[in-house]
Amino acid sequence: MKAFKRHWWKVGLAFIILLMGLIYLYLRPYQPSLDALSAMQSTDEITVSDEEQVIRFEPKTPVQPSIIYYPGGLVKPESYATYAKAFAQAGHRVYIVKMPLNLAIFGGDRAQPIIAAKAADETFLLGGHSLGGVMAARYAAAHASELEGVFFFASYPDPKGSLVSSNLPVFSIVGSNDGAINMAALTKAKSDLPNTAEYHTIRGGNHSQFGSYGFQKGDHPAEISAEQQLDETVKLLLDWERSVVHPTKRSQ
Repeated sequence: MKAFKRHWWKVGLAFIILLMGLIYLYLRPYQPSLDALSAMQSTDEITVSDEEQVIRFEPKTPVQPSIIYYPGGLVKPESYATYAKAFAQAGHRVYIVKMPLNLAIFGGDRAQPIIAAKAADETFLLGGHSLGGVMAARYAAAHASELEGVFFFASYPDPKGSLVSSNLPVFSIVGSNDGAINMAALTKAKSDLPNTAEYHTIRGGNHSQFGSYGFQKGDHPAEISAEQQLDETVKLLLDWERSVVHPTKRSQ
């Protein structure tokens, strides 16, 4: 008994290490694909900076607005580099936010330092994928005056992120083969969005292909390629931005 008392701390430490290991295995994030890692590389036109709390995609000649992107739950932020690179190629500065434990619920306010450090003429769209969209909406609901619009990729707001009175343009897109999202909740959440919100469905698209990290548990197989889903999503969001957020761009 005395020997046990002398070494009880070792038993406790072993238990803590085991518990942390089990938590890590349970919360092990989805990793970026090779395509996503390739998109993390800078080019002559786009500089990619991997910073402490954000991955920044900086076009040589940025246009407004910049895009702040909240990742989906348990998905590494680099997994969205293919989307960020595509938006940057269209001239938009993009910030992929890094979340504590890869869960946006622990970093819902991480758009704030980006906005606080903005360039003189910089404006912002804020959105995200899955859980990232939920938390982006919560931030937008509390800071509507800081933003020009909100977008949801396979996501929707909860009541804490209601944007009905925000006067913000809203864009929502989902894949028809999405098996990870609760479609009934998606429909119900429209009551937390303004009547002017714009909705789109990508035929054959799924949940996982709004990023580049492989197949997500619970999802349904896509009937289109990841490249096609990316291209359609980027085009639709940019068309919305030009026609709704900045309608004067249509004549430029």
